[in-house]
Amino acid sequence: MSIGESMERRAEEFNARYRDIKEQLGRVIVGHDEIVHGVLTCLFVGGHCLLEGVPGLGKTLLVRSLAEALSLNFSRIQFTPDLMPADILGTNMVMEAPDGKRVFEFQSGPIFTQICLADEINRATPKTQSAMLETMQEGSITVAGHRYQLEKPFFVMATQNPIEQEGTYPLPEAQLDRFFFKLVVGYSTREELSTIIDRTTRGEMITVNKVMDGAEILRWQQLVREVILAPHVQDYLVRLTLSTHPEGPLSLPVTNQYIRWGSSPRGAQTLALASKVRALLEGRYNVSFEDVRRVFLPAMRHRVLLNFEAQAEGIEPDQVLLDLLEGVPEKAESEKAA
Repeated sequence: MSIGESMERRAEEFNARYRDIKEQLGRVIVGHDEIVHGVLTCLFVGGHCLLEGVPGLGKTLLVRSLAEALSLNFSRIQFTPDLMPADILGTNMVMEAPDGKRVFEFQSGPIFTQICLADEINRATPKTQSAMLETMQEGSITVAGHRYQLEKPFFVMATQNPIEQEGTYPLPEAQLDRFFFKLVVGYSTREELSTIIDRTTRGEMITVNKVMDGAEILRWQQLVREVILAPHVQDYLVRLTLSTHPEGPLSLPVTNQYIRWGSSPRGAQTLALASKVRALLEGRYNVSFEDVRRVFLPAMRHRVLLNFEAQAEGIEPDQVLLDLLEGVPEKAESEKAA
């Protein structure tokens, strides 16, 4: 079997398994197809996902349903203003040994899991939010000088309410950057809301079947990284990332007018990996320009910081990013001249 045939077979299997999980989620979640796809993209690249929306839109239900469809350890942390870092990570407790001596023994916290639902993460204070940083980036924690490795795969799926609401603490930029995607959950349509009422007010019990385990998830994560990213497409996503840097060599007028800080290199890495998932779902083994464009908003909306002028005019990050998509050509100027 040739390399091309092997990739084709594996891509078809990936598509089938992707549909299996999506079908299970569809038994509980009504609509929100792009949100579901964004969450699954994070799953298959090993990234963390931030879901933002007002209460009651099904964010928590989506993450819980995903956990039910996966044979992974699952825990839920409800973030509140009085939550402390030790409540997440764990702490050393004084225990009595069989010989009567007292010893310190580490009691692990709810972060010791494989898929963690961080519910209303912006309800906690910055000190507690920062306790998630090492776990999200390194997949490990350090307590009292001892380092504990978390079991792979490990995902943090966080939900947050809009930061304008009373009693919330905006996530610091360093933590936002560690989320692979930021997905904005909107309201349901008229038809979707009617379906939700039918499913939830008639006493019907809808169950989600487990369809995938951790070993299979790790295998698909490796497949995603084998998808080809051609040099000219890679240059396009690099130029898109650099276009978010104000006063940079590739900045656009809208960048200099509205953006205070641009994307970090993690933004370019996110574009590359998310585009590869899109390519596989389209039955291709190489990334296209369109793949990059389709993942640009969720990959970048939390990685650009707007300035005061944008805030005063009510400009949202998505509006600026859409202008950048229109302004950055697929081919560099040097390639056009050639």
